[in-house]
Amino acid sequence: MSIGLLALLDDVAALAKVAAASLDDIGAQAAKAGVKAAGVVIDDAAVTPRYVVGFAASRELPIVGKIALGSLRNKLIYLLPAALILSFVAPWAITPLLVIGGAYLCYEGSEKVFEALFPRGAHEHEAAMGAASQNAQNVEDEKVSGAIKTDFILSAEIMAITLANLPGGSTWMQALVLAVVGIGITALVYGGVAVIVKADDAGVALARNDRPVSNLLRRGVASAPLHADRLLAPLTKGFGRGLVKAMPVLLKILAIVGTAAMIWVGGGIIIHGLEGYGFAGLAHFIHNIAAAAGHAVPSISGLVEWLVSATAAGLFGLILGAIVIPFTHYVAAPLVRSVRGGGKAEKHTA
Repeated sequence: MSIGLLALLDDVAALAKVAAASLDDIGAQAAKAGVKAAGVVIDDAAVTPRYVVGFAASRELPIVGKIALGSLRNKLIYLLPAALILSFVAPWAITPLLVIGGAYLCYEGSEKVFEALFPRGAHEHEAAMGAASQNAQNVEDEKVSGAIKTDFILSAEIMAITLANLPGGSTWMQALVLAVVGIGITALVYGGVAVIVKADDAGVALARNDRPVSNLLRRGVASAPLHADRLLAPLTKGFGRGLVKAMPVLLKILAIVGTAAMIWVGGGIIIHGLEGYGFAGLAHFIHNIAAAAGHAVPSISGLVEWLVSATAAGLFGLILGAIVIPFTHYVAAPLVRSVRGGGKAEKHTA
């Protein structure tokens, strides 16, 4: 009995070592793949805050929460199984789908630029697209829906990059790595967004707090203020007022960066997609320009090459988006209206 028990324990220990090694492997692969997708993660983090600009403070975290849940649903329920299925059944379909998603990002970003430059024309475009009546709930629902759609494209790019950087292995291992990357990136992006959008509220609390040390130590209001309160209160109050003044500016900057990110990521996806189909001229042209610019400033060559590449992808995306806007206005929108009208007519007849 004792020999059998020892053998059983030895087998259990061996299985535990295999499981631990597998978990370490999953963690290492997830970390490596996550680093490869870092550029898209940064774009995702820059895009999201613009969706809460202009809402009451009480609605900011609920909106971020809705978008985060939608992002998890995108990654785990739709994109993870779709990526695995496509990688086995139709790997050729991944690139065209990403190109379509990139075109959508270019359209969304260019539409924001169009709205900023020509607000009257943008209003007419929204009317042509059948925008909902603009009460508070409709605006929030529309923003959340738009954010989740945009997240879907960025999440698809993240999952595709992750899958492309995974070594050959079992389907379960790939699924676990994709899940770890998806959950980790969602927590990182939307946790950071939540901190950004609530920083002004923290600033208000600091600006009104005369007893920072006492409150930190959970001393009651009835107790006398500490000497440290009198020393630190001017600093914490000043920092709080600075946060309150700075955050609206930061959110506007992030909104601009987010729009630019949509355009350059979308443009980059399409450029790389064309390269995969043999149309590599544009990608090589951009690479050569970026490399030449990097050689001109060797001390920061990597940063300069990235800036030039991102700018070129952004210009391409902006041009493409500018072409897509009238297409949606004069072709897609009338087609959608005719389909909806036909459906309503059939229901009415029935």
